[in-house]
Amino acid sequence: MSPAALLDTGPLVAFLDRRDHRHAFTMDALSRVRPPIATCEAVLSEACFLLRGLRGGAEAVLGLVARDFLSLPLRIEREASAVERLLARYANVPMSFADACLVRMSELLPDALLFTFDADFRIYRRHGRQAIPLAPMPA
Repeated sequence: MSPAALLDTGPLVAFLDRRDHRHAFTMDALSRVRPPIATCEAVLSEACFLLRGLRGGAEAVLGLVARDFLSLPLRIEREASAVERLLARYANVPMSFADACLVRMSELLPDALLFTFDADFRIYRRHGRQAIPLAPMPA
């Protein structure tokens, strides 16, 4: 059985955009993970924005949620304080709201691998000191 997975914006965009130079790699990597893959609404928002020039891009993002390929387990109304603390801690990086949500999700889903192209996740720590398990992805 495949490990649980978290999905960041970059791989989500690469998965949906065949013109992205990381598309084939991302398709292969995500084919090894059993859906649903966890993400957050902030990642969906970023992906919809980045795919705005791709015909049907936003619809494709939302379609992945509708088809249960993606799940949205983070309830920000419950996790706002924890996310706020992460944003304050990493303000010098700076940490985006989506990144803070993914770090918090990695705390809540400790066995999940994060699919990301963002090198900042090598800096971020969950629970203050623990490295976040990252799936092998191209730079």
